[in-house]
Amino acid sequence: MSVGRIVIVGAGLAGLRTAEELRRAGYDGELVLLGEESHPPYDRPPLSKEVVRGEVDDVTLKPAEFFTEQRIELRLGTRAVGLDTPARTVALADGSSLGYDELVIATGLTPRRIPGLADLEGVHVLRTLEDSRGLRAELTAGRTALVVGAGFIGCELAASMRKSGLEVILVEPQPTPLASVLGEQVGALVARLHKDEGVDLRTGTGLSELLGEQRVTGAVLGDGSEVRADLVVVGIGSNPVTGWLADSGIELAAPADGGGVLADESGRTSDPHVWAAGDVAAWRHPEGEQRRVEHWSNAGEQAQALAHALVGGDRPVVPAQVPYFWSDQYDVKIQALGEPAATDTVHVVRDDGRKFVAYYERDGRLVAVVGGGLAGAVMKMRAKIAGRVPIGEVLTAAGV
Repeated sequence: MSVGRIVIVGAGLAGLRTAEELRRAGYDGELVLLGEESHPPYDRPPLSKEVVRGEVDDVTLKPAEFFTEQRIELRLGTRAVGLDTPARTVALADGSSLGYDELVIATGLTPRRIPGLADLEGVHVLRTLEDSRGLRAELTAGRTALVVGAGFIGCELAASMRKSGLEVILVEPQPTPLASVLGEQVGALVARLHKDEGVDLRTGTGLSELLGEQRVTGAVLGDGSEVRADLVVVGIGSNPVTGWLADSGIELAAPADGGGVLADESGRTSDPHVWAAGDVAAWRHPEGEQRRVEHWSNAGEQAQALAHALVGGDRPVVPAQVPYFWSDQYDVKIQALGEPAATDTVHVVRDDGRKFVAYYERDGRLVAVVGGGLAGAVMKMRAKIAGRVPIGEVLTAAGV
């Protein structure tokens, strides 16, 4: 297959990995990587941890020489605003357009906002390096922070703020932190961790109103209570960046299904010359379901499959992957192998009051393991998860 210019829209992890894998797969043509931000590709997980705490500032993934050596044209500060698939051109915010032979969509996510809130200073979301640096400037010991949403970002920020000496109020409409991802039983163990660290955790409620004139001074919660807050961070999830694809003809997943760009098992979209990877992409999975996977390791796995399919090579033969993600909160690394679901039956097999291990059962089989602070006990279960071992066998082995 002869390919001319490949344009990748989105210079985050997925876009960078796709560029790398295209070169590794033998593509030798023109390769353009468009990034909306002014920063070269960087790692996002540290933003809610080391970067916001001021321990690390440079999270760049590749030095400038890499792009020169790999002949990747990196265009920063360049935002795509439209796509003409018949003409194979991308419209850019500066009024120009860029032609392509093959296009990869890797535009990632944008944080959700709460509609109707007052526009006050001291209210933050976290997605970019600038977001993290702006929030870091406000983390003064003794201040009170209100964190809205106890997902991974909210929990990590709450932990970082406590480590920085702030008082933290963490609010979450669900019964526990991470309930929709890990289930209420394990969510309760995460809740315990935050409470032990002095977080004022309030579940079953959200944010209704911000208080203050120019700058936020407090908030009214969904249960009617009023809290003082010197700063507020809203971490209620993200939406895939697909607005620029309006009228392009590219098929998108419905918002109720998580949104994103629909793609097959190799990343090809409804247009044969347009591909998608990373957080924005809803790939077809082996069971036929199409969904987005917002995990760091997923970006590299998709980039490899996409690159080989795009250049016309055989898909690399790799062992079946067991999904993996993690979250650092205080001194505890929460790790998950497999695909836990809130509807699974959960067996907590180890719990010392802080560290824990839980097995997830579905249809009588082990489908996931989640642990806090016990990496060895989690990682050794990879083969059993891949083999869907009967739950009774693993529980017996664990002495349960």
